[in-house]
Amino acid sequence: MSELEQHATEVLKFSARNARPKRPPYLRDATVDSDGNIAVLKHSEHLRPLVVDLDGTLLRSDLLIETALAELSRRPLALLELVSALKQGKAALKHRLATTAVFDPAVLPYDEEVLRCIRQARAEGRPVYLASASHEVLVGAVADHLELFDGWFATDELTNCAGKVKAHKLVEAFGEKGFDYIGNDAADLHVWPHAAKALAIRAPARVGRALASSSDDVEHLTHERAGWRSWAKLMRVHQYAKNGLVFVPLITSQVFEFAAFMHVLVAAIAFSLCASSVYILNDLIDLQDDRGHRSKRHRPLANGSVPLSEAMLAIPVLLGISLALGAWVSLPFLGVLLGYFALTSAYTFLLKRKMIADVITLAGLYSVRVVGGAVALSVALSPWLLAFTMSWFLSLALIKRYVELQARREANLPDATSRDYRNDDIHMVGALAAAASFNAITLFVLYASSDAVIATYSRPEILWFVAPILAYWIGRALMVARRGEMHDDPVVFALKDRLSVATLAMAGVLFVAAF
Repeated sequence: MSELEQHATEVLKFSARNARPKRPPYLRDATVDSDGNIAVLKHSEHLRPLVVDLDGTLLRSDLLIETALAELSRRPLALLELVSALKQGKAALKHRLATTAVFDPAVLPYDEEVLRCIRQARAEGRPVYLASASHEVLVGAVADHLELFDGWFATDELTNCAGKVKAHKLVEAFGEKGFDYIGNDAADLHVWPHAAKALAIRAPARVGRALASSSDDVEHLTHERAGWRSWAKLMRVHQYAKNGLVFVPLITSQVFEFAAFMHVLVAAIAFSLCASSVYILNDLIDLQDDRGHRSKRHRPLANGSVPLSEAMLAIPVLLGISLALGAWVSLPFLGVLLGYFALTSAYTFLLKRKMIADVITLAGLYSVRVVGGAVALSVALSPWLLAFTMSWFLSLALIKRYVELQARREANLPDATSRDYRNDDIHMVGALAAAASFNAITLFVLYASSDAVIATYSRPEILWFVAPILAYWIGRALMVARRGEMHDDPVVFALKDRLSVATLAMAGVLFVAAF
């Protein structure tokens, strides 16, 4: 047996023990003995193996972050267990997470350019291996799903397959300069120098510079970077219109002064940034569920267009700026803002999985914005107005749940595991939405008849004409939802639907005319 054939045999024996290989397609005459060892009879010298990293390379995501967040979303108190596991090393932490992970490799955001390289290598008859620092349970699931790999290397309960450890395993398996390697981050700087050809994708600038100085044959694969549109979508900038509710006390109290306007404007910005921080947190927690949703799978974190690590860093930055602005407005307003963040966080980790409590919480979050505007101005808020906003947004939250249930029924999906609603609850949810909406109309009429309105508005009787307009809009929204033509978020529907914009603008004109 030649030296080359002997090396190839040793490589495939290593793979049989450690990488669960399938019979390589280019070894037409290979035989497998009873121990799983592959004896090579024919081998082509130019068929150098291609080794592919997983997190951040083949996947536009990170399975360690994903599994940790998924575990915390199910059991927030598991944080103590994860910290305890981490004290024993990263391998122990990954093993702990893998044992309880609810994992579906079919919905992960795979990188098309890396897949193209893999398919090209296979077309050339080259063996392709997956080498990852993720746990072997997850890596094996990905490999089995894609069916593109001849074997894989991964972290087990004792050894974290990253950096120098991964480099040692690959050199032991394929020899020095005996493989090509595709990676993406600083940990791969330990592997690239041992590869015959170094391929990189999404490598940070400093990693790219270090790679250029350590490897002779380097290729950077093309990829799309996260642009401002992806970040704007992640931060839900289009949802900032909701924070216009902080201006309601300014209008109803008729405090039309520049200083008051600036206070409320800064309060609205503070609410917007605070909300963005929680939107990002919510998307991190809901990754798996979002990827199975008809529209949410296009969100930047679900589709991998924004890296998870950058999103996690953005949360404290946005929250910190928000709290600084809140403190500038006033300390009482800062208290409202902290309460808003606490309630939204409770919703993200717990309340959204509780039937009815979730929609009441959503309605409360809208009402907190109105309260925040009043606190920023130091003005009293009519209890009738507060009751109206609570009931009105309760109806919108119920419509949102109705639309979600309807989408699941139309797609023949089973009951959602992340929500405490069954698909058959749709009719009751619709009935509750209708009841809450017309209860809001009644509360608005009572508000229009209150002593506070009579004392504040010169023509309060005009407000009575607002009630039928609101009744028309909410009734139409219910009908549109019933027909399956409603956007997933009724507020977004109201902002994009021309008839909705015209109807609500008419109500606003009447409101101003009542001054």
